[in-house]
Parts: sequence; C-alpha cells; structure tokens
Amino acid sequence: MRLMSDRIDSAALRDARRIVVKVGSSLVTNEGRGLDERAIGEWSRQLAALASQGREVIMVSSGAIAEGMKRLGWATRPHELDKLQAAAAVGQMGLAQMYETKLREHGMASAQVLLTHADLADRERYLNARSTLLTLLSLRVVPVINENDTVVNDEIKFGDNDTLGALVANLVEADLLVILTDQKGLYSADPRKDPAARFIREARAGDAALEQMAGGAGSSLGKGGMITKVLAAKRAAGSGASTVIAWGRETDCLLRLARGEIIGTLLVAPTQKSQARKRWMADHLQLRGAVTVDAGAAGKLRSEGKSLLPIGMVSVEGDFSRGEVIAVRDPAGQEIARGLANYAAAEARLLCRKPSSEIEKLLGYVAEPEMIHRTNLVVMASQP
Repeated sequence: MRLMSDRIDSAALRDARRIVVKVGSSLVTNEGRGLDERAIGEWSRQLAALASQGREVIMVSSGAIAEGMKRLGWATRPHELDKLQAAAAVGQMGLAQMYETKLREHGMASAQVLLTHADLADRERYLNARSTLLTLLSLRVVPVINENDTVVNDEIKFGDNDTLGALVANLVEADLLVILTDQKGLYSADPRKDPAARFIREARAGDAALEQMAGGAGSSLGKGGMITKVLAAKRAAGSGASTVIAWGRETDCLLRLARGEIIGTLLVAPTQKSQARKRWMADHLQLRGAVTVDAGAAGKLRSEGKSLLPIGMVSVEGDFSRGEVIAVRDPAGQEIARGLANYAAAEARLLCRKPSSEIEKLLGYVAEPEMIHRTNLVVMASQP
C-alpha cells in the first residue's frame, strides 16, 4: 500500500467543485464544553470563501446531542434513547442558530437539513432530498446537515456522522469529502500507544489495509473513531469522491486544501466521479423498464450527448419508478443508452411525444424538463 510519496497528486483537492465538510462533536462543542463559537465562525468564514471561488459547499455537523447535554447539565452521555432524543432536540436549536449567525456574518445564507436513514433508503425520499440539496446549492445557500436524532432509533440510525457525510457525498455526487476531526489524520497504528506509528499522507480509498490500521472510538462525546472515517472514505469513493481526514483546528484548513495543499490524510478515489456513475448504470443487470425513442432522438443521444426529452419518446415498457435505471432503445429495438428516469412509467406514457412545456399541465408538477438528463445517461457501445 502506498503510505508516503514525494509527489502527491493534489488534483483531487484543487479541482473539487462540490465539497462536503463533516465536523465531529468534540470539535464543534470544544470537548463538550458547549458550542465553540470561534471554531464554527472560522469554518463558516472558510466555507464562504470557497463559495466565492465558485465552489459548492455542504456542512455535515455533529454536536446536537453534545450541546443538548451541556444545556441540560448532563456530564455524561445517557444510554436511554428518549434522553438522547431529548438532548438532540434541545441542542439542535443552538447548533442551527450558531451556523446561521456565523454564515450570515460572511454573507452566506444557510439551511438546516435533518436526515434519517429512511430518507436515503427510500428512493422517492432520496431523490427529494437530493433535489432539495442541489436547489439550495444553486441558490448559494449552505446546507447544514445533521442526523435527525430526535426521531430515529438504533435500528434506523446512520450510526455516526462520518457515515452520514459519505452518504451525503454520494447523494449530491460531491467531488471531495473533508472529515475534520481532533486527530492530525490516519496513522499506521494508534500513535498514543505505539511510538513507531507512521503517519499516512496518502493512500487509496477502500484499501483493506487501512481498516486494519484504524482503531476504535476515541471520544466519549461521539460514536465515531478512525475506523468510521476510513469506512466513510471507502463509501464516498463508490461515487468517485476522494476524502481528506484532517485536524479541524488547522489554520485555514479548508482553504489550503482547496489550493491543493495536502493537510492530514488524503484517501484518493480509484475512479473519477463521472466514470463511477456511468459504470454503475452500465453494470445494471436488471432493468425495470425501457423507453423507445424516434430516430432523431436516437441520433442526438448517440452522437451529440444530449438529454432525452419527452418529445423524442415513442413508447414506454415496464413498470419503473422515478430514479430507477431504464433502457433507451432506438426504433429498431436496440438498446443505445440507459439512465436514471426522472418520471415513473405511468407518467412517462403520458409524456410521450409531448414538449417539456406541457409536463406541468399533464402531470400537475414538473420534476425535470428531461426524461433522462445527460449527466444521468450512459451511451452503450454499438453492437457489431
């Protein structure tokens, strides 16, 4: 495994346009002493600066339960679910207010987004969450995301916000996940116990050796540890996002990373974002349906890289839901492409041969003007 290198490829940092930043409880609450106004202000300043560079930023922040514990006067984290939920409800108020105040000081609007595992497990809710986040980013609003601890139980929890950060990176197809923690990065062993532990500057996300190196949870406030961060990087790499694990109190950490400076540990995704997405779609073995298009639409998809518009659709087969991968066939019945459907099969049948301007009149709403957007479409290799 590649542990150190004199020549580190920092393109994953410099070229990142959509960045998810995750911060842990111990950082946000200054080891449980209450919300760290100065630290949150510093991260907010850097997020605003990144946005001014044309980058899109999302903050995944722990700290609600820890802040609630402080406000309720609890010295130790409770085990009872109802008390944890109560602490989250109390703490979430202060957490959201602090981010809103600090981001506004730097000219940025913010939005609170609370997610549960059920939101991302259900395809319709997954797509709704994705649409909401992408719309917020297009409006230059910084989403501040946390798990909705007030309603979840152990069976449906993400388990830790490192996992949530990776799932959000997948959800919005981020280029980079930055996990800010109270450690400098990843070591070959626990440096607190092994003086010979080597610091890992760069490695490949998903390398099995990384999981063997990572230890358990290191804080009484949160549930994470280095192992959850390594696994989060592996998950984020599935959609082509690289991950940085770095000390959250490093001066201008986010800005320096965006300039390509290696701070902490860089875990590089083995495939690029677009390649990972298209490979995932192309490798689908079972498709729930298909649409047949006319010759004009087939030509635009094959040679011009266009989106599939409803007006180019001739017929619809199968019973698929919004967000599922479907086949696109030419008039001869040959599969020429596949992609993510913006409309369910029953809706698609109503849209065949109709201009996009009539979608709202026909369905009562508009999800997207396209049946399949070009970023969610992969053209299949031509048959001999």
